[in-house]
Amino acid sequence: MQFFEQLGRSDVTRLKQLLAVFGEAFDDMAAYQGAVPRESYLESFLADERCITIVAMDGDEVIGGLVAYELLKFEQERKEIYIYDLAVRAAHRRRGIATGLIVTLKAIARTRGAYVIYVQADRGDDAAIALYESLGVREDVLHFDIDPEN
Repeated sequence: MQFFEQLGRSDVTRLKQLLAVFGEAFDDMAAYQGAVPRESYLESFLADERCITIVAMDGDEVIGGLVAYELLKFEQERKEIYIYDLAVRAAHRRRGIATGLIVTLKAIARTRGAYVIYVQADRGDDAAIALYESLGVREDVLHFDIDPEN
């Protein structure tokens, strides 16, 4: 039986399991498993109300999840939520789990007074693009990474 759950401070074990899911799904184990933070860091992350972590569970197994950030706006008294990472284990895809994660996030966003949830997708990631187009309005934007050291 599948269910969705927002993680809290004491859910470090599940967050570590989610890191492994992300590493597998994004084919980037080095980023997600190569330097897993200390327990105290992960507890602090989970305790931060502006960091939203939701997992999809199948029994005791984390089969997917998302990490999102609540951002305060300055031009008006409002908030927006940015989905930073979202993934589902390959064996569990095409079953509505990613949609369920986003629906769960939408409920959290409403209670927090957020006016929008946004997410990026890479060109060529057709499954993610199709999912996000089915749930929202597409905007074509450019993304730039700025190195703070240079």
